Amino acid sequence: MFKIMSEFVEGFDRMEAIGPCISIYGSARLKEDDKYYQMAVKVAERLAEEGYGIITGGGPGIMEAGNRGAHNVGGKSVGLNIDLPFEQSSNPYVDHDKDIMFNYFFARKVMFVKYAQAFVLLPGGFGTMDELFETLTLVQTKKIDRFPIILMGKDFWSPMMDWIKKTMAEDYKTISPGDLDLIHLTDDVEEVVDVIAEFYKQASLRPNF
Repeated sequence: MFKIMSEFVEGFDRMEAIGPCISIYGSARLKEDDKYYQMAVKVAERLAEEGYGIITGGGPGIMEAGNRGAHNVGGKSVGLNIDLPFEQSSNPYVDHDKDIMFNYFFARKVMFVKYAQAFVLLPGGFGTMDELFETLTLVQTKKIDRFPIILMGKDFWSPMMDWIKKTMAEDYKTISPGDLDLIHLTDDVEEVVDVIAEFYKQASLRPNF
């Protein structure tokens, strides 16, 4: 119990001082020559230029790309790392004073959500899907305030979005049609920046709960 408490205390203390951030998610397995790695670098650069810190899981792949983009333009580069048997050490683009290690996934996930002003999700595996659907559930059930949730990579995400729209929303009605409005799909870096900027014309930048 005290180990769990200490992770929350350290996380809250260190994240509170960083300011508004964007969380970027995606696969640890994608390499530097992958188009989605390059996309993550570019979107992180632009968001950092807009003044946002970039939060990732601190590892390789898309996480490294997000931190690399922030690092490239002198932005704040945050790594919320996790102690796993097969992964991972922090990538070299995380700021040394913003490299935070966690033992517990649930404590780490709180930091991702609480201090992010938007989520940008690129192609990934179970972990990326977990973050996406848990956050959609929190927004849908009003446990956290709504904020932009943006999927980048139309080739990857479109089949899933088609299934959500047709099977979940239309055929079985397990979600409401309006729930689809919680997600924005694009491949355009500037569109990501515009979606977030437009949202915060009507909302304030603050922790999410």
